[in-house]
Amino acid sequence: MRAALWLVALFGVAVAVALFAGDNHAVVTLFWPPHRIDLSLNLLILLLAAAFVLLHLALKAFGAVASLPLQARRWRALQKERAMYAALMDALAHLLAGRFIRASRFAENALLQEKGLNQLSADVGFDSGHHQSRSQQLRSLAHLLVAESAQSLQNRALRDLHLQEALETAGGRVLLETREGIQMRAARWALDDREPTAALAWLGQLPQGVSRRTLALRMRLRAARMAHQTAEAMDTARLLVKHRAFSYPAAQSIIRGLAIELLKGAHDPQQLCHVWLSLDEDERLIPEVAIHAAGRLMVLGGQAAVARQWLAGVWDAAMSPRSELSDRLRVKFIVALESSLDAVDAVWLARIEAGVLARPGDANLEYLAGMACLKRQLWGKAQQLLSHAALSLQDAHLQRKLWRVLAELAEQRGDEHAAELAYKRAAAVESASD
Repeated sequence: MRAALWLVALFGVAVAVALFAGDNHAVVTLFWPPHRIDLSLNLLILLLAAAFVLLHLALKAFGAVASLPLQARRWRALQKERAMYAALMDALAHLLAGRFIRASRFAENALLQEKGLNQLSADVGFDSGHHQSRSQQLRSLAHLLVAESAQSLQNRALRDLHLQEALETAGGRVLLETREGIQMRAARWALDDREPTAALAWLGQLPQGVSRRTLALRMRLRAARMAHQTAEAMDTARLLVKHRAFSYPAAQSIIRGLAIELLKGAHDPQQLCHVWLSLDEDERLIPEVAIHAAGRLMVLGGQAAVARQWLAGVWDAAMSPRSELSDRLRVKFIVALESSLDAVDAVWLARIEAGVLARPGDANLEYLAGMACLKRQLWGKAQQLLSHAALSLQDAHLQRKLWRVLAELAEQRGDEHAAELAYKRAAAVESASD
């Protein structure tokens, strides 16, 4: 449609020119004494149009000739820019391939090309703000590649020099993300060099939003664990779990290990109780954590009732029909609960008896019930439960302790033969375990 309109307009102009020029008998006379020139108006218009076109073409040709040096400088700047980016890509390729010396050489070549390009860009008028920011970013990345290569070659002096250059180049607000990346890379190098304090210092320089990114939190967790700052490592691990940075089994393993480290760091019952209360409710329900906390409390001379309270959640998990506690963990639970049976109350005694009735074939529970009866001075029932548990008890430590208790009970009854036999069984178990 547009082409048809242009065609109609062109025919209209042609008709107008034909009407104007066909019936135009006007004459223009030019006087240049002593000469006189008579020209038709149509010819004069054609001569003026031809002179205008000729002048325009002459001016364009002169401008093209005059701009040849500038075009040459722009071409040289373009070639330098291509060589600079090629050197940077070659440096990155060699770094990924493990050729660190070549990577460093190409990155330094990119820096030289960038330095020459800046001068040419200023000459040809390309020295704009956007060009400056991109140039600074490229310079920072080139310094970072040299520093990365030096880190791989264990040349710390060269690494620190180019790291400082990269940070100074990326000092503006426009290159804030580049600077954050350089700082995170420096923290990773500190971790590789087993310098957790330096890594935490680099991570501490990051803005608050950046420091909560998953990569930064992972490095903070590793640095805190390496520096034995378990409390900070625990807080960081909780943030990573909230960000779903780990699978559920991995998160449970990390939280469990850090919680146990915190409990190990307590040196008195009050400090241990403070650490226990600092844990989240879900963390206290982890069987390994509760068992270790209760055992640690009894070692430090804490109250047995408090230890049993901490183990209540593990008891519910162990008694569940779908319990996933391993046999080894069940034995640890029995040992921890046994150590807290001093002054056992009727509630726990009834709970243990109910557990034996609910799981009649569980020798570990029978052993625990027998020890609970022994603490309550129920000698006959204790002997009955322990004797039945001795038939199928598997753990060597529990077997040895069980036979010793049976020997002591036999001595109390005056049955020397049964006591001697029980002592022999305990000695046999001990020699077999050694």
